[in-house]
Amino acid sequence: MSDSVIQVENLSKKYVLGQQQQGNSRYVALRDVVADGVRSFSHRLRHPLKPRVKPQQDEFWALKDVSFEVKQGDVVGIIGRNGAGKSTLLKILSRITEPTTGRVRLRGRVASLLEVGTGFHPELTGRENIFLNGAILGMSRVEITRKFDEIVEFAEVSRFLDTPVKRYSSGMYVRLAFAVAAHLEPEILVVDEVLAVGDAAFQKKCLGKMGDVAQQEGRTVLFVSHNMNSVAQLTKQCVFLRRGSIVNQGASEEIIKEYLLDLSDQGIGSDNFFEKDINHLDPSKEIEFLRIKVFNCQSKNELSVDIRYVVRDYVRSVLAARLESFYGTILATIRDTDLNPEAFQKEPGEYSAKFSLPINLLSPGNYSLTFSMADMMSTRYDFLEKVINFEVVKNESDLTPGWSREGFLSLNVNWETQKTA
Repeated sequence: MSDSVIQVENLSKKYVLGQQQQGNSRYVALRDVVADGVRSFSHRLRHPLKPRVKPQQDEFWALKDVSFEVKQGDVVGIIGRNGAGKSTLLKILSRITEPTTGRVRLRGRVASLLEVGTGFHPELTGRENIFLNGAILGMSRVEITRKFDEIVEFAEVSRFLDTPVKRYSSGMYVRLAFAVAAHLEPEILVVDEVLAVGDAAFQKKCLGKMGDVAQQEGRTVLFVSHNMNSVAQLTKQCVFLRRGSIVNQGASEEIIKEYLLDLSDQGIGSDNFFEKDINHLDPSKEIEFLRIKVFNCQSKNELSVDIRYVVRDYVRSVLAARLESFYGTILATIRDTDLNPEAFQKEPGEYSAKFSLPINLLSPGNYSLTFSMADMMSTRYDFLEKVINFEVVKNESDLTPGWSREGFLSLNVNWETQKTA
């Protein structure tokens, strides 16, 4: 018998995007169908020569011919840009959605942690949801009770156990959801980027638990993250997806390197000016990025950024820029509201937001900037992942020859040294 617990064979997933030529699409109930049919029949009697409006349909392949295997006890990373098909793949493996073609073979129970809001019944308390999830996994009440205290201790939600989870913060929700998924002993644990909601200490705790689940308990873990440090730390194998297809799969170190080089190929280059238009404009969005300009690309002191965006409705939102290292470690997050709280209120119109990044404080290496527009409840209006990639070369101000600097910051301070004896 094969020791593979996950077998994915020629998996494809197609979505059909239908849109009427006239009017807006909406939810259609049975009574609407009947009423529309009567009206349509009456209309054809009165206007027999007027052609019917036919729907236009576009096909979108979220996954295309994906195949791979995962052995028992392996921890496998699924990496790729936003829209690469990672979440769709995990939803199929979690039996949340069906593939269009291909098949998946799973040996064992699957526990999934895909996004905030899934897996728990919002009206039930934390305590009730623990037992509900255990029952769904086929565990007896005795088995769940045996794990109950460990789950509560790990999630750090003991004070709120008898509160409906709809009143939990996103961080509390994720802590409990992960604790349930990791402690109720599924053979396969599927974890998406949802852990990014938690704080750094809890993320570290989760990574340690996932490592224990695989190494000590022999269970299989599929892990999606944009933080390549976490992926490299936790996994030995990776699958690299791009536009729904597998680019490569194999040892994590090599696949991560290939993915990061793929990102850096779209860097700002050697010119002193860089401009990028956003080509996926969607008029239905309340806020959308339009264009990014970067100046002083060859400067050793600062990088100047001008980001243009359009606001189509009155909204309350924050524009954030996230500075990351080559491997995805978040070094800093800056927001347009940091020094100007009034920027939170945005009215319709086109905007230009500018800032300068002091790159002379960075050690030599490769870095990226990711931009997001979201409200205070983390509802994301638009997102540009690693849209600016740049390299910092050795600073002339590093005056200590023959020595390398550890860390991401290159700080030159004035030392005052006196002989005291």
